[in-house]
Formats: sequence, structure tokens, C-alpha cells
Amino acid sequence: MATPSAWKLDDHPKLPKGKTIALIVLDGWGESAPDQYNCIHNAPTPAMDSLKNGAPDTWTLIKAHGTAVGLPSEDDMGNSEVGHNALGAGRIYAQGAKLCDIALASGKIFEGEGFKYVSESFDKNTLHFVGLLSDGGVHSRLDQLLLLVKGSAERGAKRIRVHILTDGRDVLDGSSVGFVETLEADLAKHRENGIDAQIASGGGRMYVTLDRYENDWEVVKRGWDAQVLGEAPHKFKNAVEAVKTLRKEPGANDQYLPPFVIVDDAGKAVGPIVDGDAVVTFNFRADRMVMHAKALEYEDFDKFDRVRFPKIRYAGMLQYDGELKLPNRYLVSPPEIDRTSGEYLVHNGVRTFACSETVKFGHVTFFWNGNRSGYFNEKLEEYVEIPSDSGISFNVQPKMKALEIGEKARDAILSGKFDQVRVNIPNGDMVGHTGDIEATVVACEAADLAVKMIFDAIEQVKGIYVVTADHGNAEDMVKRDKSGKPALDKEGKLQILTSHTLKPVPIAIGGPGLSQGVRFRKDLETPGLANVAATVMNLHGFVAPADYEPTLIEVAEN
Repeated sequence: MATPSAWKLDDHPKLPKGKTIALIVLDGWGESAPDQYNCIHNAPTPAMDSLKNGAPDTWTLIKAHGTAVGLPSEDDMGNSEVGHNALGAGRIYAQGAKLCDIALASGKIFEGEGFKYVSESFDKNTLHFVGLLSDGGVHSRLDQLLLLVKGSAERGAKRIRVHILTDGRDVLDGSSVGFVETLEADLAKHRENGIDAQIASGGGRMYVTLDRYENDWEVVKRGWDAQVLGEAPHKFKNAVEAVKTLRKEPGANDQYLPPFVIVDDAGKAVGPIVDGDAVVTFNFRADRMVMHAKALEYEDFDKFDRVRFPKIRYAGMLQYDGELKLPNRYLVSPPEIDRTSGEYLVHNGVRTFACSETVKFGHVTFFWNGNRSGYFNEKLEEYVEIPSDSGISFNVQPKMKALEIGEKARDAILSGKFDQVRVNIPNGDMVGHTGDIEATVVACEAADLAVKMIFDAIEQVKGIYVVTADHGNAEDMVKRDKSGKPALDKEGKLQILTSHTLKPVPIAIGGPGLSQGVRFRKDLETPGLANVAATVMNLHGFVAPADYEPTLIEVAEN
């Protein structure tokens, strides 16, 4: 079949075609200093350890968080969705705040399924906005909230309530008063136009609603009580008065303001969330929204007594957790990504096999292929999903399906039917999220055994391997203080880290098919996951498209 000219890739001048390439993504496998909380270091991982001997020519580190994967700041942890987007697309696409800005500027945010869903409540019920009131741009932005309120009012929302969380962490302490005044002035204009719009509740971000990593569910409960039940220890007629008064308390600051509700002249809360209402959480950053989203969305919930669980239409600004599909509805869809490396390679005759177990199968297919389902050419591709264990926590069976993934990849390589065999091995991430250090060590060992199985197959067919990761997790399982020492909670107990990290991830190339002189370049300032696509295209014998992030490799003459 002739390749359409738009898709034809130039041949690489120095690298041959026809080598079988195994492309291995270890999920949640970052690089960190060895200590007792580094589960990768503490696991027997001879296959991965052996690769470091090739540093810096065939083993190096690349960025997998922040701007390297399209997120707004270097404080933004990578995740599996943006990581696989970058790995497959070969370019950095706006994620997070940038994506929201584009959707708001174009008005697309109001045309999507998420907004249509919440707008079904506009006629007879209330639209609630919940989030961090700040212009810090780390978790949310005030200007985005104002545009959401305006757009909703213009599209039929008659009754709007805003539940604010004061900042003082990403912005100056005390700046909350100005932000509340700005929001109040904006809502007053809507009231002049006949919209019943007001602030309904509030509290400080570190004390109300915005906990993360299941650190303290009481924080979420305080927010729930104020926002849903309309109950809080402090009641005020307006939010400016509330914040100014509460800030006068000894030791008070924006981050830790106690919860408050706004009440009418009869002392009744003006905006509890009730059956039939719509709720939008307007933070774009995920980490401090996941717990709150679970409370709003999960019918089966045991973290605290919700007292009542209103039947609402809930959407997040974005989907905060792609693995949990949480929330189910969201206002801003993932980026529209075209011309992915997978599509190019299939158009150029590269026969592709992709495999993982259920929890990461979508990452090695859907997210890799630019948030697109299905095959590009089913004659040249085969995608295999191995069912994940269900009904148990992953630390109960920490080996997960690593060996089955390794076997499927091995068989695909040895079959001679495929030019690229791509897998995601999820253990480091999925077991790491449980916070069980011993189980995560077992998980890392199992992942390494799968890697060894794939390396052995590549050896037999004289192929090439590329092994990397999508973000960190298992390499650092403890929260740390500012000096880098393990952090303790109020009772003096170690604080286990269950989240992703900001650490770089390894990438290694090798195998008998790797041409002589191929090595990692030293001239790239901060290479990241998006540089991997061009690298893999080169190893397949092609030059990557001109707008792709540059390849990580060069061919030395001597």
C-alpha cells in the first residue's frame, strides 16, 4: 500500500530500517537518591540496574513533569495521561491552565458535553462554583472563575452560588480580601441584571476542602459541611466581612481561615448544595481536587459521614484523575493532538503491537495515540488488553500482570510479525499509590522481571530496546520537609507519600540491533518525554517531522 505523501517520512541517513524495537514504559518509575523509602532501589532489579552502566551514552534522565509535559509550572507533577500524550505525540501540548484559557477564549468550554450537562440544572436549580479564589495560577485563577460565571449567566443560569477557598500560599497572605472584593463586585453586576448571584461559603485552603493524597479527610469534611449542609462555626451576612473578621483572630492567615457560611436576615444559609443543583469545581490542577471530587461523586463513600448525598450534576474544570475517571464529567477536554508518532509509523509500514493490563491499557493506546480510540490501520496493528485484578487493592497482588505483559511482548517480538512492540508495566505506579512500601518493593521486582523477559527476546531477534517511564512514584514513598528529611505528622508518625513525584525518569537504549556509534546527545538543555518520539522514529530508520521535539540520539562517527 503506497504511503500518502503527507505522511511519508524521510529515511534516516545513518540508521537502518527493519529492526524490531521494544518500547517499554515503566509506570511510576522515577530516579531518586537511594534510601529506605526508594522502593526501586530496595527491590532486586538487575535488568534495570544493568542499564546504568551505559551512562551517559545509552542511559540518561529526562523530565516528566511541569512544562516538559505541557503543565503550567514546575510544581506540577506529571501524570500518566499527559506523560503518554507527550511520549506518543512528540510535541508538548497545553495541558491544565493553558488548556482552560484556550477553551474559555474560544467559547468552546460552553459548547462541550460537560457544560451542557450542568446547564440542565439552570432552569429550576442553582449552579455552584467551588474552588481556590486566587490569581496565583497554580491551582486556579480568578479571571477564569469570572469568565465561567459570566458565560453561565449568559446561557441561562439564574441562581449562582460561589464557595470560595482563600489562598495565601501561592499569593501573599492577606490578598484574600482583595480577591473577595473583586468577586463581590462582579456578582453585584450580575444581580443588577436579574441574576441571583452571591458567595455562599468559604474557608482557608489548608483547612477547608483542599486536602490532597488522603492526608486528612477532616479538611474535606469541613468544606462539605459548609458547602452542602450549610453548616459552619462562623456565620456572616457577606464574605468580605467574613474574611476581614476571621483574619483578625490571633495567628489567623488566609491559608487556615476556619469555615464560614453566608446567611440571610433570618440566619439561614444562602447556598447549600441540594438535590437537582449543578456543581462545578473550577480548579484546573488536580491534586487538591481529587478527594473533594470523590465526596461529590461516589455513592459508595466511607471517609466521613456526609449526612446527605445530594443528587447533583457535577463537572470538574478538567478530569482530575484519568485512571479513576474522576470526575466523570468535565468542562475542558484533553488537548486535540494530531499526527502522533504511532500514526506516522503505521502510515510508513511499521507493524505495531501494544499491550498492557486494564489499568494502563488506555495509556499505551488511547493517550499514546493523541486521545484517540481504535486502530489507525488494523491490518498493521494489534492491541492486547490483559484484565487487571479487580475487587482487591493492588498491594494485595503487587506483581499485578507484569509477567503476563512480559510474556505477551516476548511472544510478539519472537513472532516476527511486528516492528514495534510497545508496553506499559503499571506496577510501580499502581502499587505505589497504595502507600505500602513492602508491596511496592515486590511490585518493582516483578516489573524488572518483565523487562528482562523482553530484553531476552530482543537479544534473540537482534533488535533494539527503548525503556523509559511516564513519571515518578515508587522511587520516593515518603513526604519530605523543606530540608529533604522524611516528614512526620502531628502524632510523630511517618507521612507516607502515595502520589506521583517531581523526579526525572530514566531512559535507556540498547540491544544487538543498535547501530554502532548511536548515543544520547549532550547538547539538549532539558530533554523530556516529548523527545522520545523522534528518538524512536530514528531507531526505526526514519527522520521525525520537523515540528517534533528533537531526537535524544546522535550517531558518532568514530
